Order: sequence, then structure tokens, then C-alpha cells
Amino acid sequence: MVQDDAVPRQHRTVLLHEAVDALVHRPDGTYVDGTFGRGGHSRLILSRLSPEGRLLAIDRDPEAVAHATQGESGIADPRFSIDHNRFADYPAVMARHGVAQLDGLLLDIGVSSPQIDDPARGFSFRHDGPLDMRMDPTRGQSAAEFLATAPKERIAEVVRDYGEERFAPAIARAVVARREAGHVLQRTSELAELLASVVRTRERGQDPATRTFQALRILVNGELDELEQALEASLAALKPGGRLAVISFHSLEDRIVKTFINRHSREEFDRRAPFAEPKPALFNALARIKPSDEEVSGNGRSRSAVLRVAERTDVALPPVWTRP
Repeated sequence: MVQDDAVPRQHRTVLLHEAVDALVHRPDGTYVDGTFGRGGHSRLILSRLSPEGRLLAIDRDPEAVAHATQGESGIADPRFSIDHNRFADYPAVMARHGVAQLDGLLLDIGVSSPQIDDPARGFSFRHDGPLDMRMDPTRGQSAAEFLATAPKERIAEVVRDYGEERFAPAIARAVVARREAGHVLQRTSELAELLASVVRTRERGQDPATRTFQALRILVNGELDELEQALEASLAALKPGGRLAVISFHSLEDRIVKTFINRHSREEFDRRAPFAEPKPALFNALARIKPSDEEVSGNGRSRSAVLRVAERTDVALPPVWTRP
């Protein structure tokens, strides 16, 4: 997935070969692509699998599911299936397909180029469209609905915490003042214009709307909570030797992935029992990969991407651990 930092372009899968090279270690294994998008990773995974291999794809966006199942872009491969769902719900998808454990799990977090470049989806401050931002437009509250009803303090909290925007209080005041004057924000262009008038300083190469649009998108789609749920579920979902590969595009996501892998890739000592044996690591951290200079020059949206890879050890989970 990508950041909104460029004009519309043909969709390019970020870190395509790096992610699939790290993920597929058994051609006859079973894998999950939790964020199908336009299928770049999935198609390459399928090319690496033997006839006995299997790929379960998931996407919460109905357009992505249609892309995988209809017309010339559809994937007609008996080893492939796709479910319309959140990626955090992959354990339930596994159960429906009779899969007990995985050889690999791939997550490409965030919004895709087709979503950004479609004004009707409301993700981009560069295009005028309805202020929606839902990855699944059939469910949940839109960004416009949130801004039309949320208290000033809640708006400021969201923009500050999810957008890391230091002008969050001023932005919240401006949104509420406009709302109280009878001008509820309904369009992306309206919000972008308001932000341009409130965010007084300019970060080099960054639009004043960038951080607030990011914050609203994360809120509307519950992205950080979903990522944490998916990572925790991987402890039980992956076989010994199974690979976890996660591509993130901003510091909030990457921090969650880094913290999770670090926490589970080292022995844990109980300070209350200094002579007890440490709890062994559940993961081995394998790699942190950034796009090459060549990829960034050809696709500026890949610039902030980070791929982290870990491998499940053969250490069993504690008896008290339950799948989220």
C-alpha cells in the first residue's frame, strides 16, 4: 500500500520481489495474503508455489475482491481463494477453508494506489470527492460522519495521535467552528482548504493536509488496532518455520510491527524469579528491508515503505495463551 504523495499513476506493487522472496520458503505450503489490493504479491506467490501449494487472499475492499474474481483480471487458479474481510480476521478465514496453520503471512498495510487515485473513495486531498475514506464503503462510519458529530477534544486527539500533527487543537477548533456555523465538511476539497488555512508551517515536500488525512483514514478503518490483532494472532497461526512479512508506510505502523517482533524474538526473563529459566523466543527476526533507489526513482510512493520479516520458532505457546 502507499502514501498520498503523487499524481495518479499505474498501480505498482511495492517491494514485490523482496516480500515474496522472504515469504515463500516452501513451494507446497499454505500462505495468506491479507491485503490483496490489485494482486501483485498474490500473483507472484502463486508463481512460486507447486501444484500442492495454496494461497488464501483477503481484502476488505469490495473492488479488490471483484478485481480478483471478475473479468480479465480474475485469478482462475484452484490453489487460490479470496475472502471479503478484514485482514485481522484471517484466523476465521483459515478455519472456513480448513487450514490449521500457515507457512507464511503477508500484510501490506495502508491504502492502495487505486484507492487514493479514485476521487469517489475520498482518500486523497489532491482530488475533490466525498469525504469518505472507508476501505470497505459498505460498513462503518465515514470521515465526514466522524467530523460532523465528534467533540472537539476527540477530533484533536485523533489528529494528534494518528497524524502526529502539532496543529491538532487548532484544526479541531476550526472544524467545530465551521460545523457550528452550519457548514459541515462533506468534501475532501473542503477539508483540504480548511487545513491549508490552519496549518501555518510547511514541511518540505509535504502538503498541510497530509497528516490530518492520514489520521482520519487510520481512525475510520481502525488500522492500528487491526494490525495489532493480526500480529498477535500470528503466534498461533504460523507453523514452526513459518514466515511473517509486513510492509508498512509510516512510523506508527512500523513502530507496532518492530515492537511486536522485538518483544517475541528475545528470551524473556521473569524479574520476580531471577533463577528461573527464561521463556524462549517465539520469533527470529530475519530482516528489515527498504526499497532500492531504483524502485523509489520509478515509484515515489514506495519511498517510506519498510518490510520487516520474522520466522516462527518451534517454541510452543504457553497453555494460558489464547488466540485473539
